[in-house]
Amino acid sequence: MTIMAAQPSSHTAAGHAVGDLGRRITQRRVELGLSQGETADRAGMSRSYLQCLEEQPTVTPGAASLLRLAGALQTTVRDLTGGDIDLPPGLGQAGRRPKFTELPPQACWDLLSTHGVGRLAIPVRTGPVVVPVNYSVIEGLIVYRTSPQAVPAQAVGCQVAFEVDHIDAALSEGWSVLVTGPAGTVTDPDCVRLVRQQSYSEPWPGGQRDMWIRINPLSVTGRRITV
Repeated sequence: MTIMAAQPSSHTAAGHAVGDLGRRITQRRVELGLSQGETADRAGMSRSYLQCLEEQPTVTPGAASLLRLAGALQTTVRDLTGGDIDLPPGLGQAGRRPKFTELPPQACWDLLSTHGVGRLAIPVRTGPVVVPVNYSVIEGLIVYRTSPQAVPAQAVGCQVAFEVDHIDAALSEGWSVLVTGPAGTVTDPDCVRLVRQQSYSEPWPGGQRDMWIRINPLSVTGRRITV
């Protein structure tokens, strides 16, 4: 297996938002491709105030400001403030005139980006299981890190399915990408060193997770729902 450096993600925001609200504001406007100035104009507030909201966790906006900001970012106050953190995505009603389209392979890879959290479907002895994993895309392979005792390690030697998606409850829109193919371990010392250098972050669950697994995509398909 050959591994080369992954390209930087276009979804990474410039600067670092330190507050929970600030992180959500920054993430949402970057998803929409908006600058601070454009977002501030849409929300009817000064750019300096929006910058404070993104960077200062002690700044607490009023209800009116939150409503305007949520409208400018095409989302809801609940989503913007993290009120849906313990709820499943997609709680909104279906759009009035949804459009369902198949995505070409390059669009699927663009949505996969260079890293994220996806759902891994594995056929195990007791039946199929689905678990979330932190992944990186490195030279056309899906790579993730786990421990030999963890469920994701059982993917080795199996044909697996890997899925990522994004749901915009405010607009009743979303997309999903499905990757299928065989999973195997990354054992070559040079390859292990490179994937360790190029992977985006440590696994969110923490702990000792030194087993690297790659998925070789045989099929990559995607779908998008727009209104």
